[in-house]
Parts: sequence; structure tokens; C-alpha cells
Amino acid sequence: MTQSIDTRDLRNALGVFATGVTVVTTVDPGNQPRGFTANSFTSVSLEPPLVLVCVGRTIGTAPVFTSTPHFAINILAADQQVISSAFGTPSGTRFEAVGHARGRTGSPILDGVAAWLECETHDVLERGDHVILIGRVIDYAYTTSNPLGYCRGAYVTFGLAQDALNAAQNAGRDSAPVRVGAIIEYDGAVYLETRPDGKLEPPTGARLGADDDLDTLVGRLRAAGLEMELSFIYAVFEDDAQGVQFIFYRAEAREPCPDLRDRFVGFDAIPWPRLPDEAIRTMLRRYVTERQENTFGVYVGDHRSGTVRAVSK
Repeated sequence: MTQSIDTRDLRNALGVFATGVTVVTTVDPGNQPRGFTANSFTSVSLEPPLVLVCVGRTIGTAPVFTSTPHFAINILAADQQVISSAFGTPSGTRFEAVGHARGRTGSPILDGVAAWLECETHDVLERGDHVILIGRVIDYAYTTSNPLGYCRGAYVTFGLAQDALNAAQNAGRDSAPVRVGAIIEYDGAVYLETRPDGKLEPPTGARLGADDDLDTLVGRLRAAGLEMELSFIYAVFEDDAQGVQFIFYRAEAREPCPDLRDRFVGFDAIPWPRLPDEAIRTMLRRYVTERQENTFGVYVGDHRSGTVRAVSK
């Protein structure tokens, strides 16, 4: 018997796979530019040079793309989230706000992309709720720009993540000790531990660590009965009040055991005065705001000043 699949939960599972972000373009029979955002893009073959992209049957431009003799794949650069969002929603004026030129076939090539591939339509396959559009690459170009990524329902910037990792690796080379922590979310709440002095703070460890090492973040939480899935680095900063260099990750908790549920505090119920200092309060306030807007960034600096690069949905 075929097992029933929860499509929303399946979407979450598939969303764990990190992808790039593209804008697929062509022109309609009236020679007007058309385009849509897609992350379901992949290489098929080098000989012959084939790529594919999946076109949702319900998007307004589906009939244009499933019948076009040519199209272009624009692989967006890390700073082009706005373009992705513009082409991800219905709009008749999206090309007016985006610089572009026509390629050899007439398909629009967007300005500033990390790479582009111009294709002749090789095959069109109807499968499920999507149409698989396979193209034969006839022209292409690429740059050294970092690409825009997408994972777990949010944009990610690979170059920014590398910058944060480099900062994490360099942390601790001065006199400040390093603590690795996590902002762990579950069902609209964040996990906070109570310190001996009664203050509340996100959990930290001497290192990210291993399951059997109680000095590490992962080991401490596993020993307490909390399972989590780490996501991306969220903040790297120096906290002068505690004399510590912090490296915080975003994380999601799996179903917590009953004994730990009261340690999860709703975003609107965080007791801000009980947090240990302004650096931790500032980080958590930023997290709450970014969660509400579903727009995340990575902070690198200290408790007074630093840089936040947004990676927004």
C-alpha cells in the first residue's frame, strides 16, 4: 500500500538541500521578455551540453516557457536577492527595474549575474505538477562573483558564510576565550538556560564538539536530552562584558522532552532584563526581528559595532 505523503512536510525535507537561485528568461510570441525565479535547476550532460529546469504548471508564464524554442538561465549573484524576489511574484513590470540585454536567441540576459547560459529547447517533459524543460547550451559566461543560495526556506550567501567561518577560525588567537553557542528555536520559542546567578542565556560550549564531550555545545545538549539540527552561523562577536569571543549558530530543536519544554521561551515573552548583558540582548533582539520578517543575516564584530549582511527571503 502506498504511504500517504504530507506535501508540506516533504517540502521541508527537500528544503534541506541547498541550491543556487536562477531567473529563467525567454520572450513570448510578441517578443516581450518573460521570466521567473527557479532553484530547480541542474546540469544534465556535458556531451551534449544539456541543462534542465522545472517549470510549475500554475505559474502564469508556463505556456510561454513550455512552447518556447529558446531560453536563458541567469544564475544570480549573492547581492541579487531583490531580483529573485521580483521574479518570484507575478508582475508585468519586473524587467523595467532590472538591467538586461538580449542574447543570441533573444532571451534576456540579466546584468550582474554570477553566470548565464543561453539554451535552445531540447525537450519538454510533463511530469506531475511541473514541466521539465531541457535545454541545449549554445552560449554562456561566468564571473568570480559568489552565487546566491537557498536552503530551508531562506536565502544564504556562501561568501558571507565563509567570511564568518574565517572569523570563527581566527577567534581566540588573542586573550579572549571562545564560546560556541546556538540560538535554538522550536515552535515559535527559543531555548534559554538558567545560569547559577539566575541570568538566562542561549546555550554555549567550549567548542561545537562531539556527542560524548560535555565541554562542547553538542555534547552538553545531547546529555540534557535536547536534539537539534544546526543551520548557519548567525553571529561572531566579542562580548567585553563577559570577556568572551562568541560564535553563535542558528539551530532548530527536534521534539523536546517534557522536562525541557519550559526552557523554551516564546519570542514575545523573553525576559530581556534577565539576559546577562547588552551584547546577548542585542543579538537575540535582532534574531526575533529577523525571524518575524524571515530575513536573516550574519553579524561579525563586537558588542558595539560590526557588520550585518542580510540574507533575506
